[in-house]
Amino acid sequence: MSLDIRDFGMTGLKVTALGFGAGMTGTDSLTDKEAKYLLNSVLDNGINLIDTARSYGLSEERIGKHLSKRRSEFVLSTKVGYDVEGYEDWTYDCIIAGVDKALKILKTDYIDIVHLHSCNLDKLQEGAVTEALIRTVQEGKVRVPAYSGDNDALNYAVYSGRFGGMQASINITDQKAINDILYPAKKNYMGVIAKRPSANSVWKYNEAPVGDYIEQYFYRLKQMDTDFGMPVHEAALRFAAYTYGVDSVIVGTTNIEHLKQNIAIVGKGKLPDDLYQQIRNKFNEHGSDWYSLV
Repeated sequence: MSLDIRDFGMTGLKVTALGFGAGMTGTDSLTDKEAKYLLNSVLDNGINLIDTARSYGLSEERIGKHLSKRRSEFVLSTKVGYDVEGYEDWTYDCIIAGVDKALKILKTDYIDIVHLHSCNLDKLQEGAVTEALIRTVQEGKVRVPAYSGDNDALNYAVYSGRFGGMQASINITDQKAINDILYPAKKNYMGVIAKRPSANSVWKYNEAPVGDYIEQYFYRLKQMDTDFGMPVHEAALRFAAYTYGVDSVIVGTTNIEHLKQNIAIVGKGKLPDDLYQQIRNKFNEHGSDWYSLV
């Protein structure tokens, strides 16, 4: 089953409705051989967006090692802003050095999308990190300057007009970005990636995962008390993937069968209109003060 191919805003990039979140490919629990097979399987099964970050362990390294020869087949997204030896986090020089380091590790001459990774509002307002990211675009190292984050910082990034793309938490229990910023983002011709579209599968827990950051998702889902009429995972993916303004949803897995199942789910298309609207109404009824998980 083929996936929709969508324009990533007005950036000139085209992305599949389902992208691959490569965070789990960076874990030590996955061998290098397994990571190679997984990453190539992503492309072999028709997904063309791969999203990673500086903080995802061996992820960037493995993408560079195993996919550099297939670079023309996919849109590459990563995130910067921190953890570059010799540089203070969230400074102009750290952004420049972070992009250069990512290029080297990923074994590529350019990166399609580079996000400032959950950069705090005060740093965005200072402007230095944004100016540095734009410089990397001017130098041909990056195609699209982007912001990954939520809430007030995301709103500022979108309204600043300095970014061509954004990544935000969007799922059945996390709809603040839908209410607040998706329409302005599309008016600014931005590409939009939805992270956590399956709400970290929080419905699999019989009891609240106390202490885990997704504990809020567990309580929210209980309060919304929605009859989806289908597996919750399916409803969640189709909800996020076909929300207006979302160009791609990124899902991570180390299981090839799960990967194929996700492709099949998104390939089914949008939810029935009444169910989609029910999910929106339930969130707005209960979640007027629910902030997005960063």
